[in-house]
Amino acid sequence: VQLVESGGGLVQTGGSLRLSCAASGRTFSSYAMGWFRQAPGKEREFVAAITWIGGIAVYADSVKGRFTISRDNAKNTEYLQMNSLKPEDSAVYYCAADPRPFQNRYVAYYNPSKYEYWGQGTQVTVSS
Repeated sequence: VQLVESGGGLVQTGGSLRLSCAASGRTFSSYAMGWFRQAPGKEREFVAAITWIGGIAVYADSVKGRFTISRDNAKNTEYLQMNSLKPEDSAVYYCAADPRPFQNRYVAYYNPSKYEYWGQGTQVTVSS
């Protein structure tokens, strides 16, 4: 499985960006998907995840109400709509895929070890 992110860039405070993550493979609909981010000098942190059944979304408190995760199984693509961006949202954003969500159902969505596949990341910079 290959994951390719796109949509990052430079935006002013209060602006919006939409990240996309295109996945290879024919079983995307059976994956749980997530977004993480990593700022310089900081650990990778959970941003959002979406379940493989029902498309239920889970968010970090820091982005709740501002970010929306979604998926289009017909296009093998996951999205992260980011609104009301803040300078502290600046980071490299990574998409991640869990190809065995049933087996991993007791691993929390915010735990990076849940995800087997990772993209290369896309830079998001929010200027103040």
